[in-house]
Amino acid sequence: MTVRVRERRGRPGFQVDILLRLPDGTRHRERLQAPVSTRSSALRWGQQREGEIIANGGRTQKVPVGPPAPTLAEFWPRFLEGHSIANREKPSSLYSKRHMFRNHLDPMLGRKRLDAITDEDVQRLKATLHGHQPKTANNVLSVLGKLLKVAVEWKVIPSMPCRVRLLKAGAAVVEFYEPEVYDALVEAAAKVDPRIHLVVLLGGDAGLRLGECIGLEWTDVDFKRGLLQVRRTVWEGHVTVPKSGKARVVPTTKRLLAALQAHRHLQGDRVLMNGSRPVDRAWIAYWMRKAQRRANMPRNGRVHILRHTYCSRLAMLGVPAMSIKELAGHASLETTMRYMHLSPQVKGQAVAALDAAIEGVSPWLSPRSSGDVKVNEVQ
Repeated sequence: MTVRVRERRGRPGFQVDILLRLPDGTRHRERLQAPVSTRSSALRWGQQREGEIIANGGRTQKVPVGPPAPTLAEFWPRFLEGHSIANREKPSSLYSKRHMFRNHLDPMLGRKRLDAITDEDVQRLKATLHGHQPKTANNVLSVLGKLLKVAVEWKVIPSMPCRVRLLKAGAAVVEFYEPEVYDALVEAAAKVDPRIHLVVLLGGDAGLRLGECIGLEWTDVDFKRGLLQVRRTVWEGHVTVPKSGKARVVPTTKRLLAALQAHRHLQGDRVLMNGSRPVDRAWIAYWMRKAQRRANMPRNGRVHILRHTYCSRLAMLGVPAMSIKELAGHASLETTMRYMHLSPQVKGQAVAALDAAIEGVSPWLSPRSSGDVKVNEVQ
């Protein structure tokens, strides 16, 4: 039994040559055009065809030839509508996918037939993403890989035409404010505007995401027990559930609760209002830059670093990872583990504790008398 694969002269694709001897002793041969675009896929297709011939005792049927595979640009609307929108992905996710297709996938692969996308095409796509962060490049590659897998599931193409390997990316360093920097920002925000003061506290004292701050309503605030119900997020006017897909309850600090009580109004259901309208991201970024300037900090308007600060401070205070996960609303513990690190200040304290242990004053070690350290025995 032999299956050979040859490139077609002057034409794209591969020819599969199947030569085998049937159980009755007769020889059988077929030469077929493989409906795939890589040599390895053509070989697997030929071996599958060989098994069908043996199972049918040599009574072969005509290989069905379907319509040519669509190009990536032709299949994209069908993928977006039938997969992403049908699975109710968040508006922000849909926006990101459209952005990645428009700026990266369409210019490189839009005119390519799905079954003609090769490993080399994927590598050339990676080369065009060289100036972006590995996470951004992997997001683009993940969308391409998912699109091709959906095309296989929907029988648009017979098999994956290529392998989409992600880049190796190291663990991202999470930025957060040291306690004195954060306190200076809280103080500066209070002098700029009560709304940005509230945003800073919602992010840094309660761990809310920016969209969750915008979507917070007065009915979500339990003043009596000092609790926040985080059950919605807002992105570009679209109201959805939080990123993790479920609501959560977050206790408030005393200063956050006092700020909420001082800010109570009748302008609307939302806590953060700009006159008669809810605030948006642009307004919050503008207020944030003003507060940062007043606190002598870089003016970038970023709010999400406040959430990093909240999680990092909890970790530095020794709060268990599972508790941080529930408070922050992380979908997985892996996300929480990014915060289980120490600030440089706390690292310095850890080294000081090590020095104390070396000097023999640690409660875990008995005092050093003759140069030897005695380990306490467990009774």
